[in-house]
Amino acid sequence: MSNSLEHIAFIGGGNMASAIIGGLIRQGMPASHITVVEPFAETAARLQQAFGVSVLPEAGPALAAAQLVVWAVKPQVFKEAATPTAAHTGQALHLSVAAGIRTQSICAWLNTNRVVRSMPNTPALVGQGMTALFACPGVSAADQSHVEQVIATTGQFLWVKQESQLDAVTALSGSGPAYVFFFLEAMTEAGVGMGLPAEQAYQLAVATFSGASALAAASTESPQVLRQRVTSKGGTTFAAITSMEAAGVKQAFIAAMQAAELRARELGDEFGKA
Repeated sequence: MSNSLEHIAFIGGGNMASAIIGGLIRQGMPASHITVVEPFAETAARLQQAFGVSVLPEAGPALAAAQLVVWAVKPQVFKEAATPTAAHTGQALHLSVAAGIRTQSICAWLNTNRVVRSMPNTPALVGQGMTALFACPGVSAADQSHVEQVIATTGQFLWVKQESQLDAVTALSGSGPAYVFFFLEAMTEAGVGMGLPAEQAYQLAVATFSGASALAAASTESPQVLRQRVTSKGGTTFAAITSMEAAGVKQAFIAAMQAAELRARELGDEFGKA
């Protein structure tokens, strides 16, 4: 870990904070350079035991040392947590991983324009995350580099140019792991129905998803071409794809993601109220 960020504070110590903290420590950041504000004693004890970081029950003067503050709170408590924290973090760069809270609200609550909003996903917990980032105008190139340094410990990232695009990101990759799990459920259930033990059906389904994803990532060809390569006319895959097309699976899937995007916008309106 580069010494460019000497101290990082986390507001909230849940799963996403743990994923980032674990990544930072694996990259060489000393635990003594990380402070977490976590009011729940059980979560605080788990963080201290797992990482050896300093955990505070509430915001205090110790936060003034932080160059970067990572907001990993539930959206509905962001505003409540911002007021006591802002008194100590006026000079810091702020990174929000809280879903739905728009930068206009964050900047107003924290009285700063050095805010980056992100949309991560749960594979960050195993270092395979995909995070989209949006920077406010007050965020410098050096600030962006610092954010990248932190987020890279959890997987891949990309920057979007318009904050509204984060609603689409939420629908695609933020909620996306649940779609994969949904299909894994269905494939496993189908495998069991066709005579396989549940454990083997699940192992086959998971390996197929991870293998196909790896193949897509390594290939320069489109997913349509990759699909066509395993879909011989009149064959078994052709029968499956034809059945799904007749059932309108693709259209239903697109509609589901549009519903997720709409809900993301609604949550932004709901949680972002001053």
